[in-house]
Amino acid sequence: MCERNDLYRNVIAVTNRKLCGRPFLQQIGRVCENRPAALILREKDLSEGAYRTLAEDVRTICDSAGVKLILHKYRHTALALGIHAVHLPLGDLTAMNGEDGAYRGFFEEIGCSVHSVQEARRAQQLGADYLIAGHIYPTDCKKDLPPRGLNFLREVCGAVSIPVYAIGGIHPDADQIRQVMNAGAAGACIMSAAMRL
Repeated sequence: MCERNDLYRNVIAVTNRKLCGRPFLQQIGRVCENRPAALILREKDLSEGAYRTLAEDVRTICDSAGVKLILHKYRHTALALGIHAVHLPLGDLTAMNGEDGAYRGFFEEIGCSVHSVQEARRAQQLGADYLIAGHIYPTDCKKDLPPRGLNFLREVCGAVSIPVYAIGGIHPDADQIRQVMNAGAAGACIMSAAMRL
């Protein structure tokens, strides 16, 4: 098992294979060498079948590095693969709560992405265990949208009692992780920088 890189102690790495400069699974291995708190496999353009195949390969890498794998959106795939952590958009979390409750009992951890204080409160009411709030800093992923900033993050963190992770334009070698944690966040999510390690 690799030693944890202190910069990644409070980081959830988020994947985007289109940003990788090397083969995707090699990049996942490189990210896991830094032992982030978790890795969210967020490949939204894949069909569920293709996503499942990829998730099986990524799980092998995460397991061998001791990194928690969180699947994104595809809760049926998580259930089928025995992966007990899932990250959902608010609409999917709402839909899951309208079902028979079998999913809720299976998952040990459910995260939700939010973009307002109201969404944060709603996600907590629906049973989210943690939130991802953003985007906090300018980012190429959302060039046309101004960042919501640290004041927004403070408001979200103050409105809920569950952990909040900041996302958007955050770099592990910068002071931003300290800044978001000083604003009340449990840590940060890093996508672009993680995919270019």
